[in-house]
Amino acid sequence: MMPILYAGIVLAVIGLVFGLVLTFASKKFHVDVDERVTQVRECCAGANCGACGYPGCDGFAAAVVAGKAPVNGCKPAGAEGAKKIAAIMGAEAGAEEERQVARVLCQGVKGVAKERYTYDGYKSCAAAAGVAGGPKDCRFACIGMGDCEAHCAFGAISMKDGIASIDESKCVACGACVNACPRNVIRLMPASQNVIVRCRNSDVARVARSVCMDACIGCGRCKKECQYEAITVENGFARIDPEKCTRCGSCAAVCPCHCITV
Repeated sequence: MMPILYAGIVLAVIGLVFGLVLTFASKKFHVDVDERVTQVRECCAGANCGACGYPGCDGFAAAVVAGKAPVNGCKPAGAEGAKKIAAIMGAEAGAEEERQVARVLCQGVKGVAKERYTYDGYKSCAAAAGVAGGPKDCRFACIGMGDCEAHCAFGAISMKDGIASIDESKCVACGACVNACPRNVIRLMPASQNVIVRCRNSDVARVARSVCMDACIGCGRCKKECQYEAITVENGFARIDPEKCTRCGSCAAVCPCHCITV
């Protein structure tokens, strides 16, 4: 019994010593934290998506209080969150920017985009792209393995028929999907920009059409149809200037490949 008793006493003494040391250290090295950091943190979306350019919401909150980040830097928090943070910091939220959403510039679903082989490896767009350029013949197409879906913290992306599909009602334009896509198929656009060229294939028309039935062939019919000079054809595919586009949809009506959508 005595050895056990001695062991218990020794452990108690060691615990007491360590407790005193930790108590002293906590007081000696205590750093006062600005309460505004916590307040700003509570106004953030809480997804730790990194869209602000800082390591998570805590990093962003500390940067705002330090004057290194703008009060409207948390995109997922939106305009309402920016106003709350501005009120905490005693600053102006600034002009409210138009809401942006992520869009997939590809219509290469199964049966439309041709496949050169069946991929049966690790389910990752980046990994698949490294195997002979990916399973689809079109080198500009969405690979459809879900890297963007895995990086979306808001559940806005799902895979449908071999390509990414984005629920714009859930999208907060954090840009995580844009950064995750190895093909640069996803772009952030103003929500009002609803007339979109869903193709970026810059190959000549014959090659583009041979790999995808919905590929833009750069024929220029949309450009001729547009009365507002909002469309140009560069590098083999059409581009729409959102500043000139009136969203009339006439270009989509004449597109022979149905690659312009409204």
